[in-house]
Amino acid sequence: MRLRHIEVFHAVMQAGTISGAAQVLHISQPAVTKVLQHCELQLGLPLFERIRGKLYPRPEAHRLFAETEKLTRDLAGIRRLAASLKSKSVETIRLVATPSLAFSVLPPALAAWRADFPHTQCELGTQHTDEIVNILRIGEADLALSLQDPRHPSIVAEPLAEGPLVALARAGTWPAAQRGTPVDLAALPDDLIGLPANDALGERVAGAFEAVERHPVYRTVVQTYQLARSLVEAGGGVALVDPFSAALPAPAGLDRRPVTPVLPVRLYVLSASQAPLSHGARRLAGSVAEVARQALEAGWR
Repeated sequence: MRLRHIEVFHAVMQAGTISGAAQVLHISQPAVTKVLQHCELQLGLPLFERIRGKLYPRPEAHRLFAETEKLTRDLAGIRRLAASLKSKSVETIRLVATPSLAFSVLPPALAAWRADFPHTQCELGTQHTDEIVNILRIGEADLALSLQDPRHPSIVAEPLAEGPLVALARAGTWPAAQRGTPVDLAALPDDLIGLPANDALGERVAGAFEAVERHPVYRTVVQTYQLARSLVEAGGGVALVDPFSAALPAPAGLDRRPVTPVLPVRLYVLSASQAPLSHGARRLAGSVAEVARQALEAGWR
């Protein structure tokens, strides 16, 4: 089947009549009939029963219609893109980030980037890294932010910034002289706010505790580092989080201390290997990197 065949066939299935399909496609009824007949000739089978001038889809037509739905949606998207290009509309950048980064580095980075790209449209979303990989692979996002390199053959992971794992506590948990200084894992309280076992950073933390023969008790386990921070702010205990969640937005009433042995945490921009970043997307990634580095530098002053 050719694209024109699919377009006409889909219109007939949706409208239910030749005349209805002609109106949808803005062509004549004879033109619809001719294309539909040619389509059936090419396929070597009839798609409709013609009874008293009416069309009744055969089972083969229903199966074919289900398979052509996605292609028809894609064609509609191509038409919208073509219309946008014709009208010289600005580009749209689709970015997806893990929840912790969406609430830490992304807002100030987007605000700074917007000064140079005031008219560019951004579509922002949040997902965990496993789902981000699928979104990038099928082209539903242009770039993504994650604290994990998925090491997938279809994904390019570029490091933007790096900082140490941070112990985050409510102000006054440690003596004033110790604020901002490294804290040994062995010196942390037993009752910590924990990360799930299937989390990449959570696995590294668990391994680090095993190395120093510590077995902390996690009475509260969270799925996101941002939630861990919120619990600390509410007096829920001490948490181990990434340095970006710890630093942004600027903490009020919180103490931050890098952990030793040092566990480096990297911020990555991810993209599909077959879809290089546009100029605007590349500049947005650069803005994220700048905000992240500034936050890390300010965090230990």
